[in-house]
Amino acid sequence: MKPWIPLGRAPIPGSRDELLLWQRGDEFSIRISGYVSELMNSRQHGSEEALATYACPAIAGRARAQVLVGGLGMGFTLAAALRSVGPDATVTVAELVPEVVEWNRGPLGEAAGHPLADPRTRVEIGDVAALIRTRPAAFDAILLDVDNGPEGMTQQGNDWLYAPAGLKAIQAALTPGGILAVWSVEAVPRFTGALNRAGFTVNVRTARARGDRGAKHTIWLARRA
Repeated sequence: MKPWIPLGRAPIPGSRDELLLWQRGDEFSIRISGYVSELMNSRQHGSEEALATYACPAIAGRARAQVLVGGLGMGFTLAAALRSVGPDATVTVAELVPEVVEWNRGPLGEAAGHPLADPRTRVEIGDVAALIRTRPAAFDAILLDVDNGPEGMTQQGNDWLYAPAGLKAIQAALTPGGILAVWSVEAVPRFTGALNRAGFTVNVRTARARGDRGAKHTIWLARRA
C-alpha cells in the first residue's frame, strides 16, 4: 500500500489546531491536528454532495438563483451545487482557512472536478457567519457544512450559527421560501426543535458517506416562510 504523503498544513483561525492535508495515490485526506480520525476523505463524500442535491431542487425554478455554501472542504458540496442549479446561477463559497482554497486550486481540486474554475463560482475568504450577517435577503439557498454541524469540534464561535441569534440572521439572509441545509456528523434532535422555534418548516434526512455504505450523516432542510 502506498504511504500517506503530507501536502500542507494550515492554522485554523480562532483555534490552536491546524488542518493537515495528506495524499495517498489519488486519495486525499484532511485531518485536524491532535485528532486521530479524519475530518474528510476524498473517497467518502456522498453526504457532502447530498447537502446540495437535497436542497437545490427546491429553488430549481428560480432565475439567477443565489446559493451560499459555508465551508469549501474538498469541494464536493460546491461541485454538487453547481450541477444542481442553472447556467445563470451564482454559487458563493465562504471558506475560513485561505490555504483550503489554495489546496482546492492545486492538487486537491481534481477530486471534485475543479469546481472553483466554474465561472458561476464566487469565493469569499472569511467566516460564513459574517457574510450572513451582512447580506439581507441575498440567498435562495444556504448550505452549511461548518465544524461538523451543531455539535462543533474546533471553534466555539461556530455555535452562533446554530443558536437562535444565528438562525434569525440566516432567516434574514434568505429570500422568501429560501432553503437552509445543514450537514451534521450525527443527529442532534435539539437542533430540529431550534429550527422549528425559529420559524422554519423542517425536514430531516440522512445520507451515507459512500454510496449505500459508510457512516450515516444527518441533513436538515429548513424552508423559510
